[in-house]
Amino acid sequence: MVEIKRINDFLWEIEKKENPEMRVPIHLYANKILRSIIDKDRTLKQAMNAATLPSIVKQMLLMPDAHEGYSFPIGGVAGFDANEGIVSPGAVGYDINCGVRLVKTNLDVDEVRPKINQLMDALFKNVPSGVGSKIKLGFTQRDLDMVATEGVNHMISKGYGFHDDTERIEENGRICGADPSKVSDVAKKRGEHQLGTLGAGNHFLEVQRVDRILNDRTAKLFGLHEDQVVIMLHSGSRGYGHQICSDYLEKLSEYEKRNHITLPDPELVYAFAGSKEADAYLAAMHCAVNFAFTNRQIMTHFIRRSFEEIFHRSADALGMELLYDLSHNIVKLEEHNVDGKRMKLYVHRKGATRAFGPGREEIPKVYRQGGQPVIIPGSMGTASYVLVGRKEAMAETFGSSCHGSGRLMSRHQAAREIPQSKTFGELENRGIAVRVRSRKLISEEAMEAYKDVDEVVASIEGAGISTIVARMVPIGVAKG
Repeated sequence: MVEIKRINDFLWEIEKKENPEMRVPIHLYANKILRSIIDKDRTLKQAMNAATLPSIVKQMLLMPDAHEGYSFPIGGVAGFDANEGIVSPGAVGYDINCGVRLVKTNLDVDEVRPKINQLMDALFKNVPSGVGSKIKLGFTQRDLDMVATEGVNHMISKGYGFHDDTERIEENGRICGADPSKVSDVAKKRGEHQLGTLGAGNHFLEVQRVDRILNDRTAKLFGLHEDQVVIMLHSGSRGYGHQICSDYLEKLSEYEKRNHITLPDPELVYAFAGSKEADAYLAAMHCAVNFAFTNRQIMTHFIRRSFEEIFHRSADALGMELLYDLSHNIVKLEEHNVDGKRMKLYVHRKGATRAFGPGREEIPKVYRQGGQPVIIPGSMGTASYVLVGRKEAMAETFGSSCHGSGRLMSRHQAAREIPQSKTFGELENRGIAVRVRSRKLISEEAMEAYKDVDEVVASIEGAGISTIVARMVPIGVAKG
């Protein structure tokens, strides 16, 4: 047992004295209810392990949706000195650049609800989902490598999207420094026919209604209003990114042995920044980042096509522009103030999103004065949110926020304890049109398997990290 000190109603601290190996304290952002939930698994132990890593700065961070992950907790954020620190695949995760995209429309819910079943059928047909889902679009190996280096722009040049889409994507849909030669043939083979596919697990495509506006000024900046229909897309780098993570976990395990590095958890492997091993992982990871941005871009193309098919108007006439697309499994080289000193850091966010406050150049010009959009999906059938980054987050969390609601139950426990009929019944009672590839997997994503997203975002706002802008609720859900 460790002592968790209450700083205020939304911030808790584990001091360094709790483990002599810890280099920094741990800050947990959560209300009292969520903090008690996080105590129940290995989340805090994993955070304490991460706090022992070389040249970690300021504090190890846990968001209110935090839960146990592979070596590094999901909902965890850590910054490492770019000159003396480390890069860790485990602190990014298997689904590199798993992220969320929100597409707006100029349709109101009364126009969409009568056609929701037709629309969900079209979306389910046009956007492949499920375990191992594939699509044959005629892309060559050269296309895959071009996507890895050029990102979204390569597919827009082929007709998959609007030219201004890149202005509303983190990194403009292309992170620099990608090198396909650092990606294994196995990873490339796995990704060959997965561009434009949703996948399974907690990935989803939802048609949503804006239920409530909670910040009028920012909602107007973002182009949101009550009863507006929007589309939320949650997916990542599929087998391509998963294989890259697997490959480099193995390579860095050998690196640890060669360099006689002792780890608190053998899965928490890393390489020192500037080493050829760290550079190779970053180059490969950047390929997966660009793959994931492009994957969501191609799906957006088919989402737009589905709406055109049902509503007999062009996507442009339907107002189907992006609000934003952001990542929540990534490591990025960023500049931050640390104890009054400007530092370059490798900021690892695993199950956490960037939430930069107003004025940062990384934010698209259209949003720069107000702050970066932060898109928070809930669990299947519950609300989702749009938030906006605040200046306070830059000092407190390296400009980071939560990424979702966070699991309460493991997938196995949820499948074992929550009947499929109960999950489907609850969704039907809420008037939500559901399309799934595998009925037997539906309970893994049931509402009861996740924390209350309303509590999660209230904790984030209460902590002064991000401000709630809008609340959305689903009217249609498509899953693997």
